[in-house]
Amino acid sequence: MPIEEVCDSVSAEDDAKKGPDVPFLLEERVKEKVPWKEVLKKKVGKKCSCSSARVKALVIDSIPIVKWLPRYQFKDWIIGDAMSGLIVGILLVPQSIAYSLLAEQDPIYGLYTSFFASIIYTLLGTSRHISVGIFGVLCLLVGQVVDRELTLAGYPSDTNQTTLGNVDNSTGPICDRSCYAVMVAATLTFTAGVYQVGPSIKISLLPSEFLKYLNVLIALLGLQVLMGLLQVGFVSVYLSDSLLSGFATGASLTILTSQIKYFLGLHLPRVQGWGSLIKTWISLFKNLGHTNLCDLVTSVLCLLVLVPTKELNDRFKAKLKAPIPFELFVVIAATLASHFGQFEETYGSDVSGNIPTGFMPPQLPNWSLIPNIAVDAFSIAIVGFAITVSLSEMFAKKHGYMVDPNQEMYAIGFCNIIPSFFRCFTTSAALTKTLVKESTGCQTQISGLVTALVLLLVLLVIAPAFYSLQKCVLAVIIVVNLRGALRKFVDIPQMWRVNRLDTIIWLITMATSALVNTELGLLVGVLVSAFCVLGRTQSAQVRQLGQAGDRELFEDLASYKGLQSQAGVAVFQYEAPIYYANQALFKKSLYRNVGLDPLKEKARRRKLDKQRNPKQDGEDKKQEMDVSTNVYLLQLNSLHTLVIDCSPVLFLDTAGVNALKEVCKGYKELGVNVLLARCNTSVIDSLQRGGYYDQKKGIKDIQFHTLSDAISYAQSLKSQNGDCDTVV
Repeated sequence: MPIEEVCDSVSAEDDAKKGPDVPFLLEERVKEKVPWKEVLKKKVGKKCSCSSARVKALVIDSIPIVKWLPRYQFKDWIIGDAMSGLIVGILLVPQSIAYSLLAEQDPIYGLYTSFFASIIYTLLGTSRHISVGIFGVLCLLVGQVVDRELTLAGYPSDTNQTTLGNVDNSTGPICDRSCYAVMVAATLTFTAGVYQVGPSIKISLLPSEFLKYLNVLIALLGLQVLMGLLQVGFVSVYLSDSLLSGFATGASLTILTSQIKYFLGLHLPRVQGWGSLIKTWISLFKNLGHTNLCDLVTSVLCLLVLVPTKELNDRFKAKLKAPIPFELFVVIAATLASHFGQFEETYGSDVSGNIPTGFMPPQLPNWSLIPNIAVDAFSIAIVGFAITVSLSEMFAKKHGYMVDPNQEMYAIGFCNIIPSFFRCFTTSAALTKTLVKESTGCQTQISGLVTALVLLLVLLVIAPAFYSLQKCVLAVIIVVNLRGALRKFVDIPQMWRVNRLDTIIWLITMATSALVNTELGLLVGVLVSAFCVLGRTQSAQVRQLGQAGDRELFEDLASYKGLQSQAGVAVFQYEAPIYYANQALFKKSLYRNVGLDPLKEKARRRKLDKQRNPKQDGEDKKQEMDVSTNVYLLQLNSLHTLVIDCSPVLFLDTAGVNALKEVCKGYKELGVNVLLARCNTSVIDSLQRGGYYDQKKGIKDIQFHTLSDAISYAQSLKSQNGDCDTVV
């Protein structure tokens, strides 16, 4: 840009010498503005177009198995898939039965859930290694909702009673407590699946039911569209690893607490509401006198067997081709001991009871329950999706392939929607079984089909054999599988040394999930994480930069030695966006580091001027102000230019632009030029729209792409005319 527009007094000879000081300008591309109606028309046309190629692509994208199955390398992969599927299936049998207890369901429904989830994810999932099925945290959340709805419906807390309640069941006549518990869990699972899948699923109702449940239908369709537009994937951005880990650990403490009553053989209702963990422990201590000694002894023996054997599996997992299924051995031994020892009849132990074989006919969810459980279903959907996507991406990176987060959302959604018609409860990926699946040679999703075959064999033939299995044994299996989450307490010192902020998020999320409310813990964790990000922008500081020799390298003067600063030019950097929440902090930090606050300086001068010459007229005041300015600048080592490095400033809002305008105006009145350097295009656009550049005086926009350009330009201005107008 010609300097004559700024300082007309500069001679032609000087102008010839200052060529290198002219800042280098990049020519901006002219962006063609397309009317929003045309953009919308193109997008709608693209989405709504129909052709054979588009239908084929849609089918392949929606059902990934169609894409990879024809390329399946049978000889190389089938052994690994078969072994991993078999091992995971064997482990899932006792765990499926055990986690049904946590979800307030009969054992058969845990087997149903694992069976259907394994098949559906094989067809729709994009991860080759994760194991989708029952997950302890989700089972806990489902169990809490089921227990609450049972209480609201008037059912007694004792699960052995079959007193009928006054229930509006759209699928049939009035049912008992177990039937209603299944109905609540299935409806909750269906609603969570709708949240996850979004608009890809269409709900079909019978004509006679349509008018009755029209409001519910409209609400669900609205939720589908909303979640589909948002793609639910946005949530994973706010669910950091520390947050999810803290939530899982807090929920694990709640799970552990909920299983102690089965350890002791106590008949206690599940505590609802905030502080349920503390209330449950109080109730346990009050009822210790009613402990069933048979259940207590069985629990201790199972713990003594499972804890060391699990540790052995973990320690020698590198040498073992497959983990030894000690859980299954314990279940078989405990079932035989309970059956032949007649623990139920002799000692009053709680047992699993009758587990039927085969499958029940499908049934529709109870639409009238959806308004009651809609909020709970949302939190369950978010947790299930976040955990599934996190594990999918983790193992995909490890093995060098890609997963589609949106397809994972649809896959886990359909793993909930379709099984909900068969009385299943919510599923997601599970870390423990995924690790087992990976370590036993899994290559593709075919291993999920092998797992489903194992579970099918149990459902059709073996299930009734678990009639005498004590519930305390199932509780021990649940607690032993919590070891990984509970070990996080040992890692707290290391976490604190690595990152204190993440540790604080972990502790707050864990404590809230455990001591207050499980679902609330997730919300609090998200809010704390958001406030921490906001706090980082609030705690950003202005740094004064110095140059390393002749290189285009500027770093913090307080952090490195040997850096040089130019006489009369100060370079500062603010390491955060400048927006409404931190614009005041930006100005305060800048003024503090420069050592000159324009507002305070002008107030100080007015006060001194009033004290010295109370009757001085306006013209004399102006002259004295100029003298005062020159004296003050001499005291500041003749500072004449302030360069602000905007490279870390990602964006500016209106308040941020106004803050820069205020800084520029304040320093201009004191005779200090303010230059902005290394602004990105977004910041430049914000400055132009916000009226930062003064067009009335004929001063063109000057963009300094390097700090060296800005410093050279500042020095040329001072050498030519120290009183020239400030350029911003």
